[in-house]
Amino acid sequence: METEVDMRKKYSGQKIQVVTAEIRRDGCYLITQRLATSTLPHLWEFPGGKVPDGESSEDVLRALLLDRIGVEVEVGELVMEVVHEYDHYTVDMQVFRCEVPVEQDVEPLKVADVRWVAPSEFGDYTFPGADEATISALLELTPMPIIPDVSMN
Repeated sequence: METEVDMRKKYSGQKIQVVTAEIRRDGCYLITQRLATSTLPHLWEFPGGKVPDGESSEDVLRALLLDRIGVEVEVGELVMEVVHEYDHYTVDMQVFRCEVPVEQDVEPLKVADVRWVAPSEFGDYTFPGADEATISALLELTPMPIIPDVSMN
């Protein structure tokens, strides 16, 4: 089991390339829960994982989704790239729009759980920082600037 301390030592100062899938069905997004033995255990995330050096993000994503949730996906366009700095390493996360054929059932094979979540329900789940940034970007939840009250009485 790779703990957060192990990960800090292993990746200290490095940029980790990660690939994830934006999978939508009936207005909901597919999210998965990390295993208890994972780094950042029990947190929710978009399905995906680390991309080994020299490998194609799209090929790695296809293999990860088949292995972890039992589906063969069609990898579509790159929706966004999110860079998130943690205390001791940086995650560079590519998010691809993916399609799961309706006849395929998503199963938690190598994840703790899977859920189809409406955008209004994202606040009910705890996500790692990089995934939170992705959710904000996907839902265009950029905070409105605070405009000071300059009215004269």
